[in-house]
Amino acid sequence: MGFIALGINHRTAGVEVRERVSFSPEQLPDALQRLRAEAGADEVAILSTCNRTELYCAQDQLDAERLVEWVARFHGMTADEVRRSSYLHQDAGAVNHMMRVAAGLDSMVLGEPQILGQMKDAWQTARTAGTLGPYLDRLFQSTFNMAKQVRTDTAIGENPVSVAFAAVSLARQIFADLRRSTALLIGAGETIALVARHLFEQGVGRIIVANRTLQRAELLSEPLGGQAIVLTQIQDILAECDVVISSTASPLPILGKGAVERALKQRRHKPMFMVDIAVPRDIEPEVGSLADVYLYTVDDLHEVIEENLRSRQGAAEAAERLIELGTGEFMQRLRALAAVDVVRSYRQKAEQARDQELQKALAKLQRGANPEQVMTEMARMLTNKLLHEPSVQLKQMTAQGRVEALALAQELFALGDNAPGNSNTTVQGDS
Repeated sequence: MGFIALGINHRTAGVEVRERVSFSPEQLPDALQRLRAEAGADEVAILSTCNRTELYCAQDQLDAERLVEWVARFHGMTADEVRRSSYLHQDAGAVNHMMRVAAGLDSMVLGEPQILGQMKDAWQTARTAGTLGPYLDRLFQSTFNMAKQVRTDTAIGENPVSVAFAAVSLARQIFADLRRSTALLIGAGETIALVARHLFEQGVGRIIVANRTLQRAELLSEPLGGQAIVLTQIQDILAECDVVISSTASPLPILGKGAVERALKQRRHKPMFMVDIAVPRDIEPEVGSLADVYLYTVDDLHEVIEENLRSRQGAAEAAERLIELGTGEFMQRLRALAAVDVVRSYRQKAEQARDQELQKALAKLQRGANPEQVMTEMARMLTNKLLHEPSVQLKQMTAQGRVEALALAQELFALGDNAPGNSNTTVQGDS
């Protein structure tokens, strides 16, 4: 069984091309059926995210060009457009690639964990559509296990490498139990949305979102069970907040030293953790000079992120070694499965021959034939039947110059010291 992984990602194509080759969740069931029918693959799955679209296929004989042409046809593109932006991995290379993707080693953010969930979604969608099959299913399961092992045995995901996650991680260092903390998020853009999601996942006690327009603040806070306010209400609620993270496009500071001083007095100098992600800054720099305030800027976070990236690079090298071993083990198991299929087929053929000769022998015994002669004849005929075809094939292969077949036959049939070509070696059953 062969494998192919054909894909386009953030390294090989810009967002315009990635948008064109992406599959929406609604498209995927039909796309999977069409891919299997039109591209000549037995088993197929499709992974489609904002950063990558990949086709995974299993088939004895796979034609990569047919896959390229199918992607182009499905999305109304030319084959050249797809070919220029795509990459191809086959067999062990495809196995290795899928494991690297699931472990986050091929992601824009090294070691990011979301891709594993997206891979599981791709597996489930193909399974529901009936396009998975035993070989691709086995590969996905090995991929998931490898991603879990990488997370367990390396530090690939321990240190945050995004601004949003770094901000939340710093908050956790200052407040051991975020469940008792109130977080004020100023702004409602993408970064604040990610911060809100991370805080929610960490179990923060309360989330307040402040924005220039109340509607945007409500859209962000309501799914998380939070509270929405407008910017002018910040001073009224600031004293309740343990964590303040701000990221707006305001040209002027939103929080000044005086407002924070007043809040600290109401808090009886209980510490406040503040992160200013905005450029230009939302929080006056002088706030950082106040006692009981821990103020970090976006530059501080970038220093944390750079250090963490260096740490992840070391973990990535260990992860690559794990995946290399995992790829070899998977391919070894796959080859063993191929042998099982051959053995099963040969066993069925041998059992059929046995049953035929047994029926003949029983019929002779019922007619009163000599039992010893019947058994001797049955043994001779069964031996001939079992050895005839292998003997003929072995002679043909050696006649064609495939002399390695003799050594393989000796090993296969455990002939020991009866070396190929030995004058004492005879081939039985050629009748």
